[in-house]
Amino acid sequence: MVILGIESTAHTASVGLVSERAEVLGLASDMYRPTKGGIHPREAANHHVEQFPALVRRAMDAAHLQPSDVEAIAFSQGPGLGPCLRAGATVARMLSLAWGRPLVPVNHCVAHIEIARVLSGMEDPLLLYASGGNTQVIAYGRGRYRVLGETLDIGIGNFLDKLWIELGGTFPGGPALEAEAKRGSELLVLPYSVHGMDVTFSGILTAALALHARGVPLADLAYSVEVTTYSMLTEITERALAHRRRDTVVLGGGVACNERLRTMVRTMVEARGGTMFAPPRSLCVDNGAMIAWTGYLALRAGVTIPVEESVIEPRQRTDLVLAPWRTG
Repeated sequence: MVILGIESTAHTASVGLVSERAEVLGLASDMYRPTKGGIHPREAANHHVEQFPALVRRAMDAAHLQPSDVEAIAFSQGPGLGPCLRAGATVARMLSLAWGRPLVPVNHCVAHIEIARVLSGMEDPLLLYASGGNTQVIAYGRGRYRVLGETLDIGIGNFLDKLWIELGGTFPGGPALEAEAKRGSELLVLPYSVHGMDVTFSGILTAALALHARGVPLADLAYSVEVTTYSMLTEITERALAHRRRDTVVLGGGVACNERLRTMVRTMVEARGGTMFAPPRSLCVDNGAMIAWTGYLALRAGVTIPVEESVIEPRQRTDLVLAPWRTG
C-alpha cells in the first residue's frame, strides 16, 4: 500500500509517498523564502500553487510509481496559515477526484508525532514539538494526543524569525541565529519565562532587542537567546516526563533540528535513564512523508473524508483530534 501526502501548512510545499512499512519512497519539497520580512500567507500560497504540479511529478518519479499504485491521498487539514492550507487541500482534492482515491485529513502536529514514533521504534514517547507556529509538549492519552504544555504567545520558531529580522536579517531566522550562536560564549541575562507547564517568548524578544540596541556582541546575544529559550523547553519537557512517568522523548518541527536544543534535551533525558530520538532533518521539518504516513494510519482505522466536506481548519488543535489507530 502506498499513500501520497500533501503538506502546505506554512512556508513549505511538500509531497511525500510512503509505504505501509513506513518506507519513504519519494519526497519532494520546496520552501517559500520572502525577499524581506516574514511569511506573507498569500504570497506563500501562490508559491505553493506554482510548485505543487512539479513536486507531485518529482515525488512520483523518485518512487517509480504511477497513479494506479497510490491507495489514498492525505493532506494537512490544520493547523496552519489559511491560504497555504487551502492551496494544499485543493491539490489533494484534485488528485483524489482525478485518480479516484479516498481523501484522508491529517492534523499537522500529530503527523510530527507519528513519523518520529515509527522511525524511533518507541511505542509511547512524549513529543517536544518546536516549530514556527507551534511549541508544545504532547503525550497520548485516552484516544487522542494531549497537550501538556505550550507557548502562551508565539511559537519558538516565530520568535527566532522575528528576532533575526529585527536584527537586520532575513527569513528564516533560526539557522542564521544558530550559526551566530556557535561563536558566542557570554551568557547574558534574559527573561526566563516558564509558567508552570507553559512558556512565553515575547518578553525575551523585547529584552533581546534592547540588549542589541546597547551594542552587545551579536554572537553573545544569539548564544544567550538559544541557551535561555532551549532551557525553558527542556524544563517543561522534563516536568512532563515526571508527570507522565515516561522515559522516552521524540523531537519534531523545524526548530528541533537545532543541535543545541537536541543536545540539551538528550542530556536531560539520559540523566533520567531515558532515551531521546530526533528524526533526520528531512523528516523533522515540515514534509509530505509525515502526512502520508499518518494518512496511512488514519486510513487503516477507517478515517476518510468526502471531498465536499474537506474544509481546512487553520486553528485545529492537537488535543481536539481523535487518533483511532491508537485506541486500545
